[in-house]
Amino acid sequence: MKLLEVEGLDKHFGGLAAASEVDFHVGQGEIVGLIGPNGAGKTTVFNLVSGALLPDSGVVRFKGTGITGLKPHRIVRMGIARTFQSVKIFSKMSVFENVLLGHLFGRAKGSVISDPARGETEEILDFVGLAGLEGVRAMDLILANQKRLEVARALATHPDLLLLDEVMAGLTPTEVARAMELVKRIRERGVTVLMIEHVMKAIMSICDRIIVLHHGVKIAEGTPEEVVSNKTVIEIYLGE
Repeated sequence: MKLLEVEGLDKHFGGLAAASEVDFHVGQGEIVGLIGPNGAGKTTVFNLVSGALLPDSGVVRFKGTGITGLKPHRIVRMGIARTFQSVKIFSKMSVFENVLLGHLFGRAKGSVISDPARGETEEILDFVGLAGLEGVRAMDLILANQKRLEVARALATHPDLLLLDEVMAGLTPTEVARAMELVKRIRERGVTVLMIEHVMKAIMSICDRIIVLHHGVKIAEGTPEEVVSNKTVIEIYLGE
């Protein structure tokens, strides 16, 4: 089943094409990578899918329903959550409060801070490896844990599709390995993943398919093996 479908997605900023006739899909249960040089349009695509930006043209469908132009909060409640290239957490709130807020926001109106809500928040924190840090202010976490917190808050909204924007950037090799395992466990949890990443070891190891953008244009798509051997991708992005 095609969980996410993007057709003819186009976005210009002045004379710059951040996305130009971009087409791709993400199947239910997949981990799909989105790669390309800086400025290729990867985060713009995330912003268009998540409702942070309006496309100039094109269609985005989620579970067969058009979501083009919907507000971000409506898209979240339909089942798409995301993280950000620069971590966006509620820095003065505790780790627990950050995730609890995600849980309540992802629910229908009238949600209250109940025992089940608190229990689920604790379960998600344990799942991402933040158990024991519930009372710590988010701003006091190390970078790796701030990124885990952002993932936890997104998971608390009950997504079917999770958009991860460079969740491994700036991490040590050990932290990258742990992040890779977390992404795989998120898929095992039943959540489909579309991820932007520059850590090629991670992309090649855990993705089922990879989409390559350059100057807003999709230049390649395929399995990791197909993409890594694509001459155009090698010349533009991977190098010899």
